[in-house]
Amino acid sequence: MKVAYTKAAIILMIILIILSTIAIASAQDHAITYQLLNQPDGKIAYKLNIAIPKTLQEYYAEKNHRSASASDFPKFVTPYALKPIADRLWEIYSNEEDFANGVLMIVHQITYVETKPAKYPVETMVHGQGDCDLFSYIAASIMTAGRLDVVLLYYEKQAHMNVGVHLSSPPEDARDSAYYITHSGRRYYIAECTGGNWENGWRVGECPEDLKKVSAKVITLEDAEQVSPGQVSASFTAITPSYLSLESSSIAIQNGIIAIHGQLAPAVSSENVTLYASINGSPFAMIGTTVTQSNGSFKYTWTAKASGLHIIQASWSGNDLYAGAKSAEKMVIVIPLFLTALIGIAVAASAVGAVAAFMAKHAQQEMIEP
Repeated sequence: MKVAYTKAAIILMIILIILSTIAIASAQDHAITYQLLNQPDGKIAYKLNIAIPKTLQEYYAEKNHRSASASDFPKFVTPYALKPIADRLWEIYSNEEDFANGVLMIVHQITYVETKPAKYPVETMVHGQGDCDLFSYIAASIMTAGRLDVVLLYYEKQAHMNVGVHLSSPPEDARDSAYYITHSGRRYYIAECTGGNWENGWRVGECPEDLKKVSAKVITLEDAEQVSPGQVSASFTAITPSYLSLESSSIAIQNGIIAIHGQLAPAVSSENVTLYASINGSPFAMIGTTVTQSNGSFKYTWTAKASGLHIIQASWSGNDLYAGAKSAEKMVIVIPLFLTALIGIAVAASAVGAVAAFMAKHAQQEMIEP
């Protein structure tokens, strides 16, 4: 029985090792362009080019989309994934108000369509349509990534959502008295995310008339997503695709080291590469970061504390010239310690059996010889 179990375990391990040599290819990015002005009524126009990795879209498509109560809303705010957009906006805006109005210009360019179930910002941007809550999730994500203090404002009776943003000074570009709500002693100015008019739409501090006399539930963002396996790319110039390769050992022993290495093309140095892993079907989680060398190569070592099937992937967020990239997924089989011991016993038993058989045959030959 033990021999049969050992053989089955060895066969299973061989099959998993073969599977681990198969790399899952990355799909093509989705490209979007948004228009921006240097300020409300500004004369300087920009084109913000955004590339969304297909694998990042798939990651959010597979996540839980349950939105049964207000406590579910913060999980749809994803600052890390949209941080490159915030970084680009700070290149053209010099204060919090202009930054926030720039974010509103972006969401005002997305087509309004009643949408169920709720979607994550990356999904809404790819689909090019959404409603008030989906627009609010995008705005809150970019503003939070840009280090602004933001809350979601939910008007339950009106089935509406917008954003409240704290500013260090009252907004100057609001075309009426700036409207705000107070929460925990801080003023949060209304940022209405619907409207469809990106050049002359709602600005920070402006509030739709039908919402001025109703109360809103303030939803803070402590439970917003902190990290994701990848980011969008954003640039004011045409974005050139990049490529990220990933290699690692195909098999490792529990509590042993998995050696990971790869290559970024273009070969640029001092770029942060983030490593993620899915262990036995769990969601991808960040396991560490490393930096590219002068030739674009990178290395990382990771201790495999759990046994089973590990899927490893690398991500680069891109820069002003190149779109970010995600590597193909690499599967690694981590053998549990008890199985390595079992295999060792089986090998030792086989060796002993072989020696015993040889000795018996040799003794038999001696008996036959005269």
